[in-house]
Amino acid sequence: MRIQKTPRYQGKITSWKADQGFGFIAQNGGGPAVFAHIKSFAIRGIRPAENDIVTYQLTINKNGQPRAENVALVRDGASRQARPHTRTGALVAATGFLSLMAVFVLAGELPLLVLGVYLGASVITFIAYAVDKSAARNNHRRTRESTLHALGLVGGWPGALVAQQVLRHKSKKQSFRTAFWLTVVVNCGALGSLLTSQGASALRSIFGSA
Repeated sequence: MRIQKTPRYQGKITSWKADQGFGFIAQNGGGPAVFAHIKSFAIRGIRPAENDIVTYQLTINKNGQPRAENVALVRDGASRQARPHTRTGALVAATGFLSLMAVFVLAGELPLLVLGVYLGASVITFIAYAVDKSAARNNHRRTRESTLHALGLVGGWPGALVAQQVLRHKSKKQSFRTAFWLTVVVNCGALGSLLTSQGASALRSIFGSA
């Protein structure tokens, strides 16, 4: 691979596969699409997305195809500010939900075990997202999306919500996001049923409490 002795180029990411860690850049002024891999970004931990403006050093691989190296994002101020707000919102939502669960436990509406399940599942789910993100970067075997959804469904969705925003993982793919929020609705529906008189009776029956 040889590096062309030219100034850095600028272009826009026209497609990005976050789950596979690569995409293509449209060069300013035209020309063939330039391949870019997540490992080609100068700053580790960057989470590129479609329509991001980038600068890069153009290289040519052994097949004569253009490839970007030393890629740097050129995001505008609005974009840079929006992400911290989103992360804060995710933390507030997850913390608020778990705090509400604690209130129900203290009020005797739910057993402590239910809160424990949500906390434990959230920690496990966050770790699962982190492991999958690392696998995506290093081209290792990925965690199935169905597994991530199953963890969210059983109570780990607060941890998933935080992971999506803090780790910037699985936060762009619309089909995944739709399925994720469906698991949240189903889980919260099941939780709501436990707060009804019939649900309370079932819990007393299970835990043997009067």
